[in-house]
Amino acid sequence: MFHGAFRRPGRAEALGYAGDVTTLPPPARPWRLWLVWGVGVAAYMLSVTNRTSLAAVGVDAAVRFDADASTLSMFAVIQLFVYGAMQIPVGILLDRFGARPIITAGMFLMAIGQLVMAFAPDVGTAIFARMLLGAGDAAIFPSVLRVVAVWFPEKRAPFMVQLTGIVGQSGQLLAILPMAALLHATSWTVAFGSLAGLGVLFTVLTFAVIRNRPPGLAADVSVDTATGAMHAVTSSADLRKGFRESWAHPATRLAFWSHFTTPFSGTAFMLLWGFPFLTVGEGLSPAMASLIFTIYVVAGMLVGPVIGALSSRHPMRRSRMLVLPIVAIQMAAWLAVIAWPDSAPLWLLFVLALALSLGGPASMIGFDHARTYNPRHRLSTATGIVNVGGFLAALLAILLIGIAMDAQGAGTPDTYTLEAFRLAFLTQVPLWLLGAGFVIFERRRTRVHLGLEQPRTRRGDRRTTGPLDEPMLGEKDEEGS
Repeated sequence: MFHGAFRRPGRAEALGYAGDVTTLPPPARPWRLWLVWGVGVAAYMLSVTNRTSLAAVGVDAAVRFDADASTLSMFAVIQLFVYGAMQIPVGILLDRFGARPIITAGMFLMAIGQLVMAFAPDVGTAIFARMLLGAGDAAIFPSVLRVVAVWFPEKRAPFMVQLTGIVGQSGQLLAILPMAALLHATSWTVAFGSLAGLGVLFTVLTFAVIRNRPPGLAADVSVDTATGAMHAVTSSADLRKGFRESWAHPATRLAFWSHFTTPFSGTAFMLLWGFPFLTVGEGLSPAMASLIFTIYVVAGMLVGPVIGALSSRHPMRRSRMLVLPIVAIQMAAWLAVIAWPDSAPLWLLFVLALALSLGGPASMIGFDHARTYNPRHRLSTATGIVNVGGFLAALLAILLIGIAMDAQGAGTPDTYTLEAFRLAFLTQVPLWLLGAGFVIFERRRTRVHLGLEQPRTRRGDRRTTGPLDEPMLGEKDEEGS
């Protein structure tokens, strides 16, 4: 059943409060429901393919643009920076205009970006192309989540959000072997021009098929990014003070640092540095490197529901049972590969792929915090803040690896060495330690804020009062732990 006000919002809604249900619209026809979702999730698959399109052709990009490692890093760094910077504006635009125009504009921007990339004669033009790609990519996933929220009953939305993520992430598989095979069989221009052509096709499809809401709804709604729950609210409160209020809550900062710490290593590996490391550094064939990438993607798709179930069943232990142990597993796997006296055995590289695959599903825990501790009128802003964390860490990791490669004189594919890669990947360790430290710190502050722990006091100034604040409904069931 849909919940919310199915009419134009009045003053209460304009101030950020959900209206009451008046009349329920007739349910959308099943074929139309699945058609709208199918086109949306296919667009998300293509956006993931575009996002990771340099994954298997990073060496080719370095040769084409005569780029050293730091310059090559900038392709991904600037793309991720634009993606992260657009998260909060996209949330506000979605609240104002709905999913259809935003997802259509996103697909168009990605098509233009890949077209520019196909004919880019130099590094500057290529970086501009990746900026367009990042801006377009930022609009797709939030738009599809909004489609899920508006078109599906609220009780089915969490499952549909999980399914959307799993199906969409399979787009990474298209960016691995097929993209490299097409490029090597034809040319750079043909390969990236083909992605541009697909972008044009989906620009038309999303505009023609996707609608902001099913027939019978007179008002659009906001979306709970973590669960897909639908609520009739507006974003005017976000425009004025939502960012400050969201960040002021320690649970939002806990969510930010959880998302900062867990996925960045896998993102850096998949987005740019994994393929050169496996093929040039470890000496694997492109086919075997693609197999390791495939294991990473498939394992992440399989482990996601497991981590989600554990997060739901043990809400008081999310940081200690999931976030921090997964960070430790990733760090241990990387250190084992780095410390191996020679080229790492294949089984250890498989273990590395499995360890890194845990990061994406674990990062979703951050959105649970954002959903629980922020009122709905500023949920899109809080979700945007959380999403920035993971991409900020990823762009720092990609940049630091590139700088470390250049500092060792291994800035081009001809000079890449296994030893240089090993030292460069060590630059991830400070990011893990920084993020884990803030997770521990903000976890305690969240517990104090919710009254689950007493604040530390000076000796002689101990208090025996009760909880500091009365948490919102349901907060004690979540991790302020």
